[in-house]
Amino acid sequence: MKKILSILTVLCICGISAFAQNTAPKENIMKDKKVLVAFFSRTGENYNVGNISKSNTHIIAEMIAGETNGKLFQIEPVKPYPDEYRACVDIAKTEKENKARPAVKEDIAAEDYDVIFLGYPNWWGDMPMAVYTFIEKHDWNGKTVIPFCTHEGSGLSGTERLLEQACKGATIAKGLAVQGTTAQNSQAQAKKTVQSWLNKLK
Repeated sequence: MKKILSILTVLCICGISAFAQNTAPKENIMKDKKVLVAFFSRTGENYNVGNISKSNTHIIAEMIAGETNGKLFQIEPVKPYPDEYRACVDIAKTEKENKARPAVKEDIAAEDYDVIFLGYPNWWGDMPMAVYTFIEKHDWNGKTVIPFCTHEGSGLSGTERLLEQACKGATIAKGLAVQGTTAQNSQAQAKKTVQSWLNKLK
């Protein structure tokens, strides 16, 4: 009987210890850190939402910047993509196949920030090539990079893995994917999704 009680006691202690570990609060990866919210996005004709004046990823980027007090920065190509959806899709496919690096208008010193949220639409299961142009201008060693994307069914695809390869030395945190239709037409819902995701990152 004493042996059984001893075993039960050990099991209880182990269970309490495991529970404590699982419920311990996560470290807030944004506490006392400089935050940058860099994003690429595109207006004009978009799939499922028609012609838009503020792009899907831009909307989500503003929500993230508002919640984190992050600096907002838009990655803009020197040569704009066409407004017409199909023409843009074709160019995006060609750029991906050729591993193009389109020139971008301006830059920001990502090295000056600790946490960088990086946003983009999912184009052909990848980031737009202009995002790679931005990435390759900077040293990511020691940074925390947090991806977010807008899409219409394909989610983040393999872009988290691609960011691990592109942002050498960075820690890639769990990303967020929001449908473009939600970003445009259900912004209250999109904001709740963003807030829930950010809380889980902390």
